[in-house]
Amino acid sequence: MEIAIGLILAACALGAGVCMGIGAIGPGIGEGNAVSKACEAIGRQPESKGAVTSTMIMGCAISETTGIYSLVIAILLIFVAPHTMVNILLKALGR
Repeated sequence: MEIAIGLILAACALGAGVCMGIGAIGPGIGEGNAVSKACEAIGRQPESKGAVTSTMIMGCAISETTGIYSLVIAILLIFVAPHTMVNILLKALGR
């Protein structure tokens, strides 16, 4: 039984790590590319700075939501899922 609980805790921790690993790479790369291209656009046409900057900030905010979603899922996997899964295991064993 202790082995099963340990496996549940390990699986939840591993899932949270994978979730944050994958969920943080995408927005980081996307926002880096967006800022890079915005700097290039402003360098070519300085008079369009306001429009380019506001569009870039909106795009970065939308892109960041995937990182926030993965953070929420990782927090749930660390704090909520182990307790729930252990309770399911104990009910299945009749304890």
